[in-house]
Amino acid sequence: MFYSKGTGKKAGATKELIMKRQLKVGDLTNLTRLTVRTLRFYDQIGLFSPSEQTESGHRLYSESDLLRLHQILSLKELGLSLEEIKSVLVGERYSPLEIVNLQKARIKEQIKLQQKPLEQIEHIYKLMQGETPLTVEDFTSLLQAMKRSHEKLVVERQMSWERRLDQLGDYLAEEKERPGTKEDKP
Repeated sequence: MFYSKGTGKKAGATKELIMKRQLKVGDLTNLTRLTVRTLRFYDQIGLFSPSEQTESGHRLYSESDLLRLHQILSLKELGLSLEEIKSVLVGERYSPLEIVNLQKARIKEQIKLQQKPLEQIEHIYKLMQGETPLTVEDFTSLLQAMKRSHEKLVVERQMSWERRLDQLGDYLAEEKERPGTKEDKP
């Protein structure tokens, strides 16, 4: 799950830092291919925070932090939302069986959504192979079905991002309202 972008000196330096059991944010981004912005966001929402900080405020990540990040990235690959991942990690909502079942249900839904366009493509393919001429209606219905399928995916992604932005907005609003936050200090 963790990837090193380079080889040689840079990769060796990262291994050395891991052996010291402390990574700076830049080292962690090189190792995982996550952005600094992503790591900060994970920290803001309470999903993944550094275990230590230097006196100057630089984030330091330990070996146990790396293990937690590995869990987060693995669960994210399974298709869980950040909120679901957070619940899993604190042991609130999902057992491993439930996570696998959730992923299975999502894959089945994706297959179901793609089944009709696949059937239409197969029908058109058979018509094109045979002696039966392809009608304009057959071809346009195929294109329309493909367009609807694509539009549905775009709308679903847009709604997902809107929910995430709403959650981020709610979180930031709560942070502002908390006493002793950075915004409150002169």
